[in-house]
Amino acid sequence: MSENIHHNVDSGEIDKFSRLAHKWWDKTGEFKPLHDINPLRLGYIDSIVRLAGKTVLDVGCGGGILSESMAKLGAGSVLGIDMAEKSLQAAQAHAQQQGVGNIGYRCVRVEDLAKERPHSFDVVTCMEMMEHVPDPAAIVAACAKLVKPEGTVFFSTINRNPKSYLHAILGAEYILGLVPRGTHDWQKFITPAELARMCRQAGLDIADTKGMGYNPLTKVYRLNGNTAVNYLAACKPVFQAV
Repeated sequence: MSENIHHNVDSGEIDKFSRLAHKWWDKTGEFKPLHDINPLRLGYIDSIVRLAGKTVLDVGCGGGILSESMAKLGAGSVLGIDMAEKSLQAAQAHAQQQGVGNIGYRCVRVEDLAKERPHSFDVVTCMEMMEHVPDPAAIVAACAKLVKPEGTVFFSTINRNPKSYLHAILGAEYILGLVPRGTHDWQKFITPAELARMCRQAGLDIADTKGMGYNPLTKVYRLNGNTAVNYLAACKPVFQAV
């Protein structure tokens, strides 16, 4: 087993996002889709947990797009973690520029943080991250350990089927150019059934799911009930922590 897999970090993925780190907050650049869907993600999370006053962890936070928006919405505190230090530097610099004081960033593996701070967060988010690591089940397990017994874990990822290949790879990367070519590996996409199995094994129950669609004509993203491509899931711990 290689060192990268052992540590559940794909160095190629880290390098890829590190090269783009200076563009995280360019709303017209490579990360435009994340800026476009962020209001949907934020609204979905807040509709379920009401972020005001909550202690939040954002796993795989990248340049802090979601982390900062949750902090601005009134979360008591937000911790964003990622393994790409250049992305974290961009996130921290933007937060300071915006005067956001209830947010912090750390370069730490989620598995290590789970050992350090078990059952510490009201809300744990892990968005568009699991399809970029060798062992997504380990990420789910760590998130389950980090959330409080009465808390909520949110995941978002991409389904694996012919439609997702057409939309997320051919469409988004090659035809529409929504994201850079090579951003995703279709074989690493995760079906809802696979995510549900990972959650059950980690002691989580999926309480709600939503699909996310994109209309190439109107260039508008919206939440819907179709999980064929992009989807979000809200999960609750099955049992009280000992």
